[in-house]
Amino acid sequence: MKKILVIVLFFGIHFSFVSCSKDNDNTEQPLVAETFMNVSYGGNPQEKFDLYLPANRSSDKTKVIVLVHGGGWIEGDKADMDFLVPYIKLRHPNHAIVNINYVLADANTPAFPNQFLDLDAVINKLTAEKDELHILPQFGLVGASAGAHISLMYDYAYDPDDQVKMVGDIVGPTDFTDPFFSENPNFPAYLEALVDENAYPVGTDYAAVLSPALLVANASSPTLLFYGNTDPLVPLSNATTLNTALNNAGIDHNFTVYDGGHGDWAPIDIEDLKAQISMYVDTYLEVSE
Repeated sequence: MKKILVIVLFFGIHFSFVSCSKDNDNTEQPLVAETFMNVSYGGNPQEKFDLYLPANRSSDKTKVIVLVHGGGWIEGDKADMDFLVPYIKLRHPNHAIVNINYVLADANTPAFPNQFLDLDAVINKLTAEKDELHILPQFGLVGASAGAHISLMYDYAYDPDDQVKMVGDIVGPTDFTDPFFSENPNFPAYLEALVDENAYPVGTDYAAVLSPALLVANASSPTLLFYGNTDPLVPLSNATTLNTALNNAGIDHNFTVYDGGHGDWAPIDIEDLKAQISMYVDTYLEVSE
């Protein structure tokens, strides 16, 4: 009788402990903010991201803002996007932030489609670990220059499950068929060097298939466009082409042109850019209380 009582007490206490632990995990002990730097998401040393998880996060509300740096697909680093992290933390304290590196193109590793697939690998990893990380795998992408091109391409061509809910496009190339590129005698060779021809059917028009403005469809996400009126690297015509395509598809978007070149804008313009991104996060990546 005594043995039976001990067993009953043991299992009763054990069950109560597990139940209380679960309750505490979910409600009584909110999660603290955590930061994980240089998290690996692939076999290449460059496939790393920084992850900022907010306090009180949960897998039914904590959505994710992904930052994608520029650098002409051949250079750059996630540190280039660090300037946005404090602002996002302050303005959107309930969102997770992911600042990514991708494998930079070189003679052995073409950019396309590998850099789109790197972003896909990041999103897949975060989705697979959503319960462990306590996040809801819905994403906003904010990219600059080449990072904006990667972000637009991902949303418009590589997101069949519609996990991306908004895109912030900061001076991203959108149309490689534009005469600005096609009539540059050096650009066709540069573009070809960036492409893994084994990943595309023979005869593919790379300039067209890698142009987000030509891929806009009804399923494309709401998009913010930020461009300079004297940009020497990405012509304003690229922005107007994307703007027209989004208009024709009925996609909510906002198109802003600042005085200046490739992101070298006045501080007041940078603050306006951040405020517009914040507005889109509130609208399309809202975190429910």
